Amino acid sequence: MDQKKIDRINELARRVKAGETLTPEELAERAALRREYIDSVKASLTGQLDRTYFVDPDGTRHRLKKKS
Repeated sequence: MDQKKIDRINELARRVKAGETLTPEELAERAALRREYIDSVKASLTGQLDRTYFVDPDGTRHRLKKKS
């Protein structure tokens, strides 16, 4: 997700926090941007966990197991 989209999410959040009401189009845009942001964070975390290993005292490495 690029910085412009994150800035837009923050702009909409500031407007709501200030007491403004958003138009239906802005509400839909905010929901779509939030979903994209959450998916981006989840993909990043999943990628990081896929590259995570546990190391036993004897030096053997084990990958993290995925849960269903």
